[in-house]
Amino acid sequence: MHEIQSLMAGFAVAMSWFNLALMLAGVSLGVLIGVLPGLGGANGVAILLPLTFTMAQQPGGTTSAIILLSCIYWGALFGGAITSILFNIPGEPWSVATTFDGYPLAQKGRAGAALTAAFTSSFVGALVAVILITFVSPIIARFALRFGPPEFFSVYLLTFSAFVGMARGSPFKTITAMMTGFALAAVGIDTVTGQLRLTFGFESLLAGFDFLIAVIGLFGIGEILLTIEEGLEFKGTNAKLNMKVVIETWKELPRYWKTSLRASFVGCMMGIVPGGATPASFMSYGLAKKLSRDGEKFGTGVVEGVVAPETAAHAAGTSALLPMITLGVPGSPTAAVLLGGLLIWGLQPGPLLFTEKADFVWGLIASMYLGNIVGLIVVLTCVPLFASILRIPFAIIAPVILVICAIGAYTVHNSMFDVWLMVVFGILGYVFKKLDYPMAPLVLALVLGDRAEDSFRQAMLGSQGDMRIFFDNGLVGTITGAALLLLFSPLISRALAIVRGRGGRSG
Repeated sequence: MHEIQSLMAGFAVAMSWFNLALMLAGVSLGVLIGVLPGLGGANGVAILLPLTFTMAQQPGGTTSAIILLSCIYWGALFGGAITSILFNIPGEPWSVATTFDGYPLAQKGRAGAALTAAFTSSFVGALVAVILITFVSPIIARFALRFGPPEFFSVYLLTFSAFVGMARGSPFKTITAMMTGFALAAVGIDTVTGQLRLTFGFESLLAGFDFLIAVIGLFGIGEILLTIEEGLEFKGTNAKLNMKVVIETWKELPRYWKTSLRASFVGCMMGIVPGGATPASFMSYGLAKKLSRDGEKFGTGVVEGVVAPETAAHAAGTSALLPMITLGVPGSPTAAVLLGGLLIWGLQPGPLLFTEKADFVWGLIASMYLGNIVGLIVVLTCVPLFASILRIPFAIIAPVILVICAIGAYTVHNSMFDVWLMVVFGILGYVFKKLDYPMAPLVLALVLGDRAEDSFRQAMLGSQGDMRIFFDNGLVGTITGAALLLLFSPLISRALAIVRGRGGRSG
């Protein structure tokens, strides 16, 4: 009952006319960002984060600011399906699995049905995740009040290890990207000793690399450079959505309730771990193909093949905010950008946020419900409009995005040095993309690197250098053990494969 009462208070905050207008604007911007390949939720939130600085300084402004940014995120999650289905071009990485059946459905003349199924499934997945956040996050927050420096470091270690152990690509590349993020996070003044680190005589680096400058460059500039090189051309089918198509598709969707339920579970699990929306969508699609009665038809254009990845992607993207709110640990790159926003506004994510800023937390959770409803309405009514944006030459869109990035970087400290720094980070992001190095571990380490270091050093000071403090009790020992198991899981898997291979040859 306490959670329901707090949620009602959150709705009272979120349902002001100003916040509702921000939801509509945020969702519309987010869908536009999701439609344009080369951007994405993390990029859009990073580019537009400077717009919230003035807003966050007003009374109650932090709630309005997070509502705007989170609704951009919801809109981007919705928008990625549009290009996947109509143009066979994933607007977002997690929309790749949607192309497998979404585009064949569009080629069959059922683009409206595919889009309706995608949007409705996205809404269902997000709704399940928000319900989970509503009732689970206060429990986790109360539990996390028992945490001290050793426990917080073990949680950070578990987060970093999860990216290594669950990486779909090379663990070496994941570790390299993460170490780069740690190095960037170390630049500036040491918070414990006051010594300068890695500034190389540049006074502008005394405060370290500003997180916002880094993400604008890594995501915004890096993606645009890559997209310009590839020279995207948009060719696809037009889509007309009317109420008849929507209602007919809605009548068909209850047949796939098992797929939706399974996909929601997979998505929530991968969002909290953190695994991310992209692996969640592929995992859900693979499970649906294996367990469905129509599994052999997957890839030829079946509605169930759209339901599975879209439900999982939205559930993962939404539930990734759960560890960010309760523990201050982001579950996705976009959640990492949002975490950076909270820190910039002077808020400290974690268990105390529920007691010190209850109106902010519950206003955010209430806006998740309302924002997804607004998002569903917007995408169902404005698909032809957003799809027509793809007809604009990329030669026009790219310079506009670059100018927005430059303005965003400049407004952080009103310094041209930040603009050049953004360009450097953009080149770094481009190189990472070309070499197929993951960006999420780098961003995660950049956001959490200094906080993990502070927790580690505080734990070491408290134990006088005894590393056994990370196994001092059942809680910290369990978390540290799980982190080490995930960290070394690629080596364990490889060793087991070698042993099995030798056993097979000897047999």
